Amino acid sequence: MQSDQKLLLYEGKAKRIFKTDDPDRVLVEYKNDATAFNALKKSEFEGKGRLNCQISSILFELLESEGVPTHYLGIVDENLMMAQKVDVIPLEVVLRNIATGSLCRETPILSGTEISPALLDLYYKDDALQDPLLTNARLEVLNLISKERYNQIENLARKVNKILSNFLSKVDLILVDFKLEMGVNTNGNLVVADEISPDTCRIWDKRTKDLNDRILDKDRFRKDLGGIVQAYEEIFNRIKGISSNPRIYK
Repeated sequence: MQSDQKLLLYEGKAKRIFKTDDPDRVLVEYKNDATAFNALKKSEFEGKGRLNCQISSILFELLESEGVPTHYLGIVDENLMMAQKVDVIPLEVVLRNIATGSLCRETPILSGTEISPALLDLYYKDDALQDPLLTNARLEVLNLISKERYNQIENLARKVNKILSNFLSKVDLILVDFKLEMGVNTNGNLVVADEISPDTCRIWDKRTKDLNDRILDKDRFRKDLGGIVQAYEEIFNRIKGISSNPRIYK
């Protein structure tokens, strides 16, 4: 299925959002583009969009089966997903189970340190400002969300973390950290939106001890390790082996 470019609502770094005949639903196309360092580094990998769409579909359906509301409605094509239209909250919600990346650059915490309970970080979603880390005081000054909404976001994010960590562990994958975006649908309900894929999660392979070989996520692109599509394919093959086929949207 080819998307009609005339109906394009929004294009981001990794996805395009299209209007549909239903005002409450949008079509999400996953692109092959890869970006890092706030899009300063860019490339394209054939098959990446398909894999992110399929992986996200499996994980969204897993979350829904565990009572987590998402914007996901079903697969339309290999790299196309139907989703609820949502008003996205301009926050990146990050859960960290193991210290790595920016946390280790910004603090004396050593890479590989386990964090329990998981560290919750909120970032203001704004490329021009380079997605700055928010304190509770800054959240209050910006008046982005109420305290009640903050509690809802934290509770939902921690539930997602528990579900995904347990699920990935079954196929010898470690959920190191991940980013969520959330939004409010037309019914006023908070839902998990965007995607859940190796683009938005750090995932390590329990089956190897090599610090580079174990990386199965976008860090392979950030660190010029190569094999990004093969790594994503490995994740997809493992999780589809313990999942049913994603539902087809009709």
